[in-house]
Amino acid sequence: MKQAGYIQDFIDSCSHLSRHTQKSYHLDLKFLPEFCEQQRIDNWCDLDFRKIQDFISQRHRGGVGGRTLTRCLSSIRAFYKYLIAIDEAKYNPGVGLLAPKFTRRLPKVLTVDQCAALMDIQGDNAITVRDRAILELLYGSGLRVSELVGLNMGSIDLDDSLVMVKGKGKKDRIVPIGKYSKTALLKWLERRNDIIEKNEPALFLTFYHLGCSRRLSIRGIQARLKYWSAKQLGTHVNPHMLRHSFATHILESCNDIRAVQELLGHASIMTTQIYTHLNFQHLANEYDKAHPRAQLKKESTKLIRPTIKKEIIFAVVG
Repeated sequence: MKQAGYIQDFIDSCSHLSRHTQKSYHLDLKFLPEFCEQQRIDNWCDLDFRKIQDFISQRHRGGVGGRTLTRCLSSIRAFYKYLIAIDEAKYNPGVGLLAPKFTRRLPKVLTVDQCAALMDIQGDNAITVRDRAILELLYGSGLRVSELVGLNMGSIDLDDSLVMVKGKGKKDRIVPIGKYSKTALLKWLERRNDIIEKNEPALFLTFYHLGCSRRLSIRGIQARLKYWSAKQLGTHVNPHMLRHSFATHILESCNDIRAVQELLGHASIMTTQIYTHLNFQHLANEYDKAHPRAQLKKESTKLIRPTIKKEIIFAVVG
């Protein structure tokens, strides 16, 4: 397709967005020029609503799931907003299209006791003190791992127990720091100042020896959490599970979904609503464990089934 280069121009124009978003745009749009060649479409303005629908259907038949196709449609709509802005298209053919339905999986969360056990890390060497502060902040403030990696010394205000976070779309938000997180951070800052040069801005660093340090990476934090979760819980925990656990536990305590939305930095309340399903599931499980009616129902089922079976046998034989 002659105009395929506009896709890369669009991705280059998204430098203000996260690398993850730019990568998603690239993955979603790379199949579109090939489809246009099959359909003998030379210009983006000739790609209409029905052709976009055919493109999504073709990818679905190829085994691509509904979740990925939903993201793909979002990428197409964003691409056409760019094309309209530079006068390469008159309208957005992706608007109004829906991807095939998919079952939304509930996120995995830890219990409150599991979170407490994970945070109960013993030891006072610099790496252990740093890791304890990282885990406490991930769970205590519900941060994304990318947000935590981007924290600088100026991002935290321990006097007011607040942290300034740069979230998705480079949007800033202020999140409270809990008392356990604050205690862990104070201990880390004491060790950090003894080891790291004063002009280093990053809050969390990896260091090899005195004077040699750099900002701790996302993979570095994932590796440290993998190590501690295996040691403390005997299972694997990823950073986003701590964020899910934070949201679920806060919602269970305050039942204020708008507050949870603000704390997590979600642009839409729809994203936050997944935690109401988790909360309802938790309540349903507690009901089954504790409510007399639920217990009575179970006992009644055990008593009735043999009787029913016997009556059926009698009716057949008689």
